[in-house]
Amino acid sequence: MTAPGPAPDFPRYARQLALPEVGVEGQTRLAEARVLIVGAGGLGSPAALWMAAAGVGRIGLADPDHVDRSNLHRQLLYGPADVGAPKVEAAHRRLAEVNPDVRVDIHQVEVSVTNADRLVRDYDVVLDCTDQIPVRYAVSDACVAAARPLVHGAVSRWEGRVAVLAAADGPCYRCLWPTPPPAHAIPTCAEAGVLGPVPGAVGMLQAVEACKLILGAGDPLVGRLLVLDLLRMVTHAFAVPRDPLCPACAAGEIRERSAPAGVAAPAASPFPLPSEPPVSPSPAEPSAIEEIAPAELAARLQGAEPPLVLDVREPWEHAIARVDGARLVPLNSLPAALSTLDPGRAYVTLCHHGVRSRMAAEFLRERGLPRVANLRGGIDAWSDEVDPAVPKY
Repeated sequence: MTAPGPAPDFPRYARQLALPEVGVEGQTRLAEARVLIVGAGGLGSPAALWMAAAGVGRIGLADPDHVDRSNLHRQLLYGPADVGAPKVEAAHRRLAEVNPDVRVDIHQVEVSVTNADRLVRDYDVVLDCTDQIPVRYAVSDACVAAARPLVHGAVSRWEGRVAVLAAADGPCYRCLWPTPPPAHAIPTCAEAGVLGPVPGAVGMLQAVEACKLILGAGDPLVGRLLVLDLLRMVTHAFAVPRDPLCPACAAGEIRERSAPAGVAAPAASPFPLPSEPPVSPSPAEPSAIEEIAPAELAARLQGAEPPLVLDVREPWEHAIARVDGARLVPLNSLPAALSTLDPGRAYVTLCHHGVRSRMAAEFLRERGLPRVANLRGGIDAWSDEVDPAVPKY
């Protein structure tokens, strides 16, 4: 941690100081904290504003882009006069107005595997506020290597998701999505559209989670993925365990990862993190979901009452490899498809390695479908153990 700076402006933070989870000690921790925000757009904009207002002492902003007029409806760090300016420079000016006591580091770079380690090691908490898929993987891998918690956020149209990744005993980004999709397989906000306040809500929640991590307060979203459907105003919290087959972290231990030349080994994060993922608030415990092996699923499919296999992967994944007769219902579409599922039928959920499908099985069990099992190891294990003709990806 950096050396303590001047004492926080306590009158400014009087309402925060009144919280038993904050107080003088907590406000001092916020003032001494270092937070890196990767992406100064729809998510990074509200996250940066709220973290500066809360008194986080040092904020790093990493973004290579310039302000465009199309940004203004949702990226409230910027105004019409900033159009054409580098985002990090315009954001620096705005955050200085919000809280002149906050130090702002600007990194006008595209974060990638070549610089992610170097950037992440200088901060205590990292916020993933980018919509660029390769950047998400690079940042998550760097956080795993540096033992830095990563507050992930994503939005599309009316929906958003938030999770705390790369924390002690929790999953990383690759646990949720082990393999990067093909280029342009997932539309950006520019392609899919987004209502302006939606990233505002998600970025605000990312700021809340970051403050909780810094303060050591409450139950951060470690081991849980919060999905928000703001058009219908419903939320779902899915339990997300660490994937034992994860290529970045496995079997409860962070795998070694070589840093680029000249990068020193990072120190451990100074902020206390939960030693165990918080218990999901949902009624069904993760252990209640039956896990079946691929061979057992193959046998059940030949039985008198075969289960319906629900493939919760994305369409591009289904196009590469699939189980005959399975119904494709991408995870984000599962709530909308719920009314088409017979509560009396048996189901087996399937994904790439068994992580997303377990989330789907938990969701279905909570919604009154009692006969739901999860395919252990996913389509990858199916290819290994049942049908080698199914391609692996």
